[in-house]
Amino acid sequence: MLVKKLVNQNLFLLSTLTILFFSLNSIFCKAALQNNSIDPYSFSFFRLFFGVITLFLISFFINKKNTLDLKSNWLNGFFLFLYAICFSFSYISLDAGLGALVLFAVVQITMVLFAFIKKERFGLKKILGITLALGGLFFLLYPSKDFSISIFHFILMVIAGFAWAFYTLLGRNSTNAIKDTSNNFFKAFIITIFFVLFFIDDLNITFIGLFWAFLSGAIASGLGYSIWYFVLKDLKIITASVLQLLVPVISIFISIIFLDEKLTISLIVSTILVLGGIFISLKEKN
Repeated sequence: MLVKKLVNQNLFLLSTLTILFFSLNSIFCKAALQNNSIDPYSFSFFRLFFGVITLFLISFFINKKNTLDLKSNWLNGFFLFLYAICFSFSYISLDAGLGALVLFAVVQITMVLFAFIKKERFGLKKILGITLALGGLFFLLYPSKDFSISIFHFILMVIAGFAWAFYTLLGRNSTNAIKDTSNNFFKAFIITIFFVLFFIDDLNITFIGLFWAFLSGAIASGLGYSIWYFVLKDLKIITASVLQLLVPVISIFISIIFLDEKLTISLIVSTILVLGGIFISLKEKN
């Protein structure tokens, strides 16, 4: 009983740390782009590059060697690339908090549908919690006089959400979090290199832009994704999806403090609904 409790506590702490890292990704990306410190493609490129370096160093420190598997898991790498590139370009227009809301609303819906297909058990509290949380997200996105959004950049974030959901689902099969995440990042980076010709005329790189890309790639992504792959095997699909709804809530309030984004009544109500839904969903036994 004591061992199980300690395991659950460690799982909770690691999951919380991961959610914080995920939240910071939106902040780092928006901070870099809104000051024109770096272009979206270069941000994605160096985010993945710094992620690869960090993960290889961690892998070498733990395993005393680095092994690249170039024959398998290219699908994981592709979904990571697709997420990263669409994520960056969507933030040309979207606010950090709003972008995170769209991203993880799509992630939530995709993973819930997958859990349903896999016939994972849904209790009444789980269904009520998910409905309440999604209701909070849709409430915020409901059209109003004070609300406007770029459809193109919205669609890019939707694609990023689908890509991240599938990357997460594929991660449930991971047996070595650091090794698998290192390989995924390396493959995503290789794919990114092939797209440089499409954006070569728009490249814009400054030291501060590289700094934001480093924080996003090495810390928020490299470490964050490794921990996420580590905890995924012990989380139900539906639990993993609900937990990720905390990301936009945290991103919103960090962006208000550091990026001077607006706090509205709609944002407050939506946040309360999302947090309430998460609380109800996670209160269900097992």
